[in-house]
Amino acid sequence: MKKLFKIAITGPESTGKSILSQELAGHYHTLWVPEYARIYLMQSAGKYNYDDLLEIAKGQVRSEHALKPLVKRVVFSDTELLVIKIWSEVKFGKCHPWIEEHLRKQAYDLYLLMNIDLPWEFDPLRENPENREFLFELYKSTLETLGVNYRIISGLGKERFQQAKSIIDQLMLIKT
Repeated sequence: MKKLFKIAITGPESTGKSILSQELAGHYHTLWVPEYARIYLMQSAGKYNYDDLLEIAKGQVRSEHALKPLVKRVVFSDTELLVIKIWSEVKFGKCHPWIEEHLRKQAYDLYLLMNIDLPWEFDPLRENPENREFLFELYKSTLETLGVNYRIISGLGKERFQQAKSIIDQLMLIKT
């Protein structure tokens, strides 16, 4: 039986996570787990509180578990619990213990940390156009603290896709 590769696309808002997730899923003929927060926030007109982030985290995990049996080789997650942890800490100064606990249990083969070298684009659900450098460094240091396998993805347009594809191809070649 071949190994199922789980790849998380993570990083600050407006860095191309959703676009890259879709492109990679298309290239590898597989599925991607959409960002549950976007669905949740669209249903609540963008309004949320601290407790909602726990519901968003649980929804993201449920979405991933629902898709996993449908894929054979690789699955991409457009955001994951690290995004919700950092969002919660920045917005509310704390993070729910359930999120912290399940973050430590996540088992991704690779995290692709999206760089902030893309211009920030307005979206009514986005909140942090001013502190992108701070957030990027927070993601990077948290990934290092967790001791997970991660790579930074930079560049414009197809550069990001090509960079990510090359890293994923190497990972899948080495681990099979």
